[in-house]
Amino acid sequence: MEEDEESLTARPALETEGLRFLHVTVGSLLAAYGWYIVFGCILLYVVFQKLSTRLRTLRQRQLDRAAAAVEPDVVVKRQEAVAAARLKMQEELNAQAEKHKEKLRQLEEEKRRQKIEMWDSMQEGKSYKGNAKKPQEENNPGPSASSVIPKRKTDRKPLRGGYNPLSGEGGGTCSWRPGRRGPSAGG
Repeated sequence: MEEDEESLTARPALETEGLRFLHVTVGSLLAAYGWYIVFGCILLYVVFQKLSTRLRTLRQRQLDRAAAAVEPDVVVKRQEAVAAARLKMQEELNAQAEKHKEKLRQLEEEKRRQKIEMWDSMQEGKSYKGNAKKPQEENNPGPSASSVIPKRKTDRKPLRGGYNPLSGEGGGTCSWRPGRRGPSAGG
């Protein structure tokens, strides 16, 4: 019995010493690396969340692929829809190309008509410029082109005489001046 009492009293002392040792080592570890451990745990949590969402989407894609491979009707319908969409787009493109060709034909016809009119006006002895204004005159009745005498514009500014931008003369707000000399050149 005495041995049992000694073992019972000795055992709590060993447990107390072990707990004390554990407390000291864990306490010193947390004191030295506590913030690193906290930030590491937060980082692991964020990475785990990101990876779990990616894994879910990857699994979902694999299930969708497997389901599509199993159901050939869905694949056939999808291919038919894609073919119909391509055909519709091609028809729209062809319609646009036809409109563009028609527009180019009209422009060519207009140019050809203008050349014919120019040739006819030159055969009659008229100038081409007078003929170019003819469609406007047909819409707006007024004095004929032959009765209007072109006037020279006198409102023009005279050109600068003897202006040299490198001479520094001639007024103007912009003039070149050499930079400052000194050690503040940035070297």
